[in-house]
Amino acid sequence: MFGTILRKKVSDDKLANVFINGLFSTIDNGFPIIADFINEDQAFVHSPGIQHNQSYEFSLVIVVGNLSFLESAFESDQADRIERIVFEKLARIYEVSVVEFKYLIKDYKSMMCRLNHPSRNMVYAMSKGIFDKYMLYNFQDEYFKRMQAPNPLFLKRLDEIVENFVWDWDVFFKKYKLN
Repeated sequence: MFGTILRKKVSDDKLANVFINGLFSTIDNGFPIIADFINEDQAFVHSPGIQHNQSYEFSLVIVVGNLSFLESAFESDQADRIERIVFEKLARIYEVSVVEFKYLIKDYKSMMCRLNHPSRNMVYAMSKGIFDKYMLYNFQDEYFKRMQAPNPLFLKRLDEIVENFVWDWDVFFKKYKLN
């Protein structure tokens, strides 16, 4: 009962900051683990050789996936306000205009949805987006390489890891409430 009373109030701007900082902290700390996991997985004939500093594509996939979950965590007008603030802040981080950043996000989301069709599960889309952006097709055995499709066993293992990069709005709302 006291947990609900003692929650901190936050503005949309503060929420956007917490969201972005939390995501990038997780990405910065987690990408080396993802890179090692991919490089060492037995699904690949030879290691893709992803370096710990090659997180650009990964970070955009994670951002797109998490932005898609905003709509289910908030009322639509509030999700739109928060998304606008997040876009403004992320555009500065990626050193592009807000319009360019929106196009970048739209392209990534489109690619992820296309790769994941007909499923609408965003975690699966995130895994398939990572697979595609790091061109992992070329490191698989001949069968999956020829099909240009991810090995489903590897993809399942990647899904389990990628779930850890999805923002947990329930935990957030136990600590904070919006103004």
